[in-house]
Amino acid sequence: MPAMAEEWEILTLRGLTATDERADEFTGTLVIHRAGTSEPVENVIVRVKRSVVRELHENLGRLLKRSTGFVRPS
Repeated sequence: MPAMAEEWEILTLRGLTATDERADEFTGTLVIHRAGTSEPVENVIVRVKRSVVRELHENLGRLLKRSTGFVRPS
């Protein structure tokens, strides 16, 4: 029987920045740990394309609009 894939929980994304406002890429630190465990947190430096940030913005925005109990910040 094949081993199950590891599941990771995203805790936060720190310091997502770019060299300027027109940049096509952003860098930051993804803070994760194995789901369901008390194992130490891992910090992974990531590079994210602008297109991915835009896609996440759209998808997470739709998800939050449908979520009950979500209050849009003023």
